[in-house]
Amino acid sequence: QRLHSCPDLVSFMVELKTVLEIALKNTQDLHIPRPPEYYSCLVRDLEILGWNKVAYVDTGLTTVKLKAEDSCGRQHLITLKLNAKYPTEPPDCLVDFPVQFAVSWMPQNSLIDIYNQFLAALESLKEFWDALDEIDGKTWVLEPENPARSATTRRIAIGNNVSVNVEVDPRHPNMLPECYFLGADHAVNPLRTKLNNNMHLWDPEISLLQNLRELLEIDFPSRAVLEKSDFAKDCGICYAYRLDGTAPDQVCDDPRCGQPFHQACLYEWLQGLPTSRQSFNVIFGECPYCNK
Repeated sequence: QRLHSCPDLVSFMVELKTVLEIALKNTQDLHIPRPPEYYSCLVRDLEILGWNKVAYVDTGLTTVKLKAEDSCGRQHLITLKLNAKYPTEPPDCLVDFPVQFAVSWMPQNSLIDIYNQFLAALESLKEFWDALDEIDGKTWVLEPENPARSATTRRIAIGNNVSVNVEVDPRHPNMLPECYFLGADHAVNPLRTKLNNNMHLWDPEISLLQNLRELLEIDFPSRAVLEKSDFAKDCGICYAYRLDGTAPDQVCDDPRCGQPFHQACLYEWLQGLPTSRQSFNVIFGECPYCNK
């Protein structure tokens, strides 16, 4: 349409140039063939490694996904993005790890060297994943919903509108993690006190979950006898459980109410109330449910 409406040849050429520039910007880079030795070297390396370890190869032979199983039977993938100078330069390695995965590479190395480093890294993270797998399997994790292997936090349900957010150090998974309690003050203050008083009882020889049980002097609600809906109550303002991926994390302090809210919803609600007041970055006001 733009080209048809051009009054003269000069205008037509200017418009054509503009249209072509826009089209090129919206077109993915064309596949540029790599030197023959690149392909022969890559195929040879894959054969040495074993095709049974290959999960995916793209049509241009530039992206390769390798699969591995750790000593506990967990399945893992490593994605290799190869550039045209392979094997002189190492591929970019993408993994679902909670720590950085840095590859040691020499020009004479091959994919099997990366694969062995990948296996070694998996074993170094075994205790971290063991600890979080036990939490995922035996407690009700409110967040994240479907944790990636790189996720280091778990928000564990303790009771009705009471939970603890645990941040585990992947390098030292058997040490006391950072714990942040969520819930009404009357419910979480005793838990904070128990954690502080019993901190010296932490035993790195037993599991992280068992340590938490003993320090907090509680039994976490079991997945076997309770449903997630027993703890995952909807926000009292937007009437949804998830808001931009987050669960309600603010609770009314009145023991007779205990209604949970999303922080964003509560902030917006209190900002519109003439009775609320703000001190630095904290807003104080009445509960939308019980007006306390």
